[in-house]
Amino acid sequence: MAVAAAVSSIGIMDGAYFVGRGEILHWINATLQLSLAKVEEAASGAVQCQLMDMVHPGVVPMHKVNFDAKTEYEMIQNYKVLQDVFNKLRIVKNIEVNKLVKGRPLDNLEFLQWLKRYCDSVNGGIMNENYNPVERRSKGCKERGSKGSNKSSKSLQANRLSGGDSADGGPGVGKVCNTFAEEHYIEQIQQLSEKIAGLKVSVDSMEKERDFYFSKLRDIEILCQRPELEHLPMTKAVRKILYAADAKDSPLPDANDIITKSPGLFTDEAE
Repeated sequence: MAVAAAVSSIGIMDGAYFVGRGEILHWINATLQLSLAKVEEAASGAVQCQLMDMVHPGVVPMHKVNFDAKTEYEMIQNYKVLQDVFNKLRIVKNIEVNKLVKGRPLDNLEFLQWLKRYCDSVNGGIMNENYNPVERRSKGCKERGSKGSNKSSKSLQANRLSGGDSADGGPGVGKVCNTFAEEHYIEQIQQLSEKIAGLKVSVDSMEKERDFYFSKLRDIEILCQRPELEHLPMTKAVRKILYAADAKDSPLPDANDIITKSPGLFTDEAE
């Protein structure tokens, strides 16, 4: 419970919120054996439910988690399951469902950053090697999956039968079409792979730049915490800017007020 309380209250300047999209996606894909390409693909809440299932086996009712959720109503049901789990574990964390289900990248990234920090804090980040994410998902989606697979297999068999008896030709026609389709898909895959490689380079560059500026902010924060400096008006003004939580309103006017209203600060300059 102490871990839950500590992680629930992490501040916006915490290192958890400086983990990049690439690292978050790699962690999710490697942990749950998925292939997400964007953080907003986790907007349905199903991924978050399974991550909690991984660190707290038996707490999440996986049969209620809908991995095929497409509509906002279906997604909200998944977040209700997640909220129930948080309540059971006494995790105080506000889930901004209305923002998450809209698929906004930043909102989903921030929530996944927090969730990664939480998962890393449980058992020192050591995961259960016996956890089978694919099997857990298949158990959770067994009823929906069985119905869908029956329909799919029947329609697939019907297509094969109709394809074999088509008036346009025999089996040779199907082989030619399949070969053409394969070549087309291979070309598409190559193009997408090149785009992904280019995007990865861009992301790596941005993450390096982010880390550079974060290290500067951290140095300023450490300097402001020195006992002989922390009570100075300038230090208070810098902290005002550093810890401002609202991204819309600039904290600069308030910081200026702190300096301006400090008696004797500009005495030497006036003289």
